[in-house]
Amino acid sequence: MVCVWSPSALSLCPRIFHLSSSSNTRGFSSYRKQHVFCCKSSQGCIVEEQLGTRRRGFMLDLGFAAFSFPAIVSDAVAKDVDGSEGFLVYTDDVNKYKILVPKDWKIGEGQPKGFNTITAFYPDAASGSNVTILISGLGADFTKMESFGNVDAFAETLVSGLDRSWINPPGVTAKLIDCKASKGMYYIEYTLQNPGESKKYLYSALGMTSNGWVNRLFAVTGQFLEEEKDQYSSEIRKVVSSFRFI
Repeated sequence: MVCVWSPSALSLCPRIFHLSSSSNTRGFSSYRKQHVFCCKSSQGCIVEEQLGTRRRGFMLDLGFAAFSFPAIVSDAVAKDVDGSEGFLVYTDDVNKYKILVPKDWKIGEGQPKGFNTITAFYPDAASGSNVTILISGLGADFTKMESFGNVDAFAETLVSGLDRSWINPPGVTAKLIDCKASKGMYYIEYTLQNPGESKKYLYSALGMTSNGWVNRLFAVTGQFLEEEKDQYSSEIRKVVSSFRFI
């Protein structure tokens, strides 16, 4: 299930991060514009742009929600071109990216409400491990990842906003492991754990590009359970790190 942003969601957000700017155009009074980045649950995060009394928003879902991958299985295949041993290269000529995929993994595609596309890569065997690529449209003034703030502030707000270990009864525990910015991409590593359940490790790469009409955010997120760490950790990190725009 993929969550969709709604205007009422903002009022539920316990953690809010503001990115503000102002402008003064000759003949017009000055205004204040705000980008509000908020995580209201472990399902995802909201970015809302406010300009005066006008608001518009979109959802950043980094793969935290439960997702039924077999429901979007497609005939898409990765090609064994310039791939490393055990991996194939999946190229999306429409959305202009490529990524390494393990040879024995399945590929699914879909267009859920609120996103341009979603593509999922996952093992054939039953597993809690997978990699998803979510593509969302952005406003014209979101031109680079720094539009959301620097990587440290972005990662801290994301992870602390997902944490619900402080409520009664305690909810999901979210912990930031590491974050960095490189070549226009943000890389964030963190964990999520619901009470009584296995810890889930997540590694996300986020980048921004334009298709000529609109700026778009690409969120590539790999996840694996603690008991599958030895089996999938290095593989998933390699897949996420291999993402490139073409």
